[in-house]
Amino acid sequence: MSWWIDPARPGGRTRYPVPKWESNVPQLRALMEKFLADGRIDGREIDTLGELLPPDRPVSRAEAEFLIEMHKRVERVTPAFERFFYRVIKRHVLADGVIDAREAAWLRRMILADGRVDEREKKLLRELKGEAARASPEFEALFAECVK
Repeated sequence: MSWWIDPARPGGRTRYPVPKWESNVPQLRALMEKFLADGRIDGREIDTLGELLPPDRPVSRAEAEFLIEMHKRVERVTPAFERFFYRVIKRHVLADGVIDAREAAWLRRMILADGRVDEREKKLLRELKGEAARASPEFEALFAECVK
């Protein structure tokens, strides 16, 4: 297991293990073009993604970023993929039960990337607010801005 130093943490000297599951990103990337070939993601493709991102472990930032890229590139978002996508994003953000400033900034970039906030993104923000043990002022500001 390798280690990295998190510069965003106080002192920047806290070491965290790089989880073994980071290695799923290359597998996910290899599958992306195959999954996007028919313009939508459903059925077996979602099952495969679920096997690579099982619900019994945290979702890494790299995995979440991958799903965001896939979500942007798919031509027709199926209801099943939409549910899977937001469930995984929520799992990533709430891994420790707290939405800190860094996660709020990441959510802001994700949600406002297209210049608008759709109903599903508002629902995600409401769910995050309701399920988080604690949310940063930055998240509260994002929530107030997006869920008017």
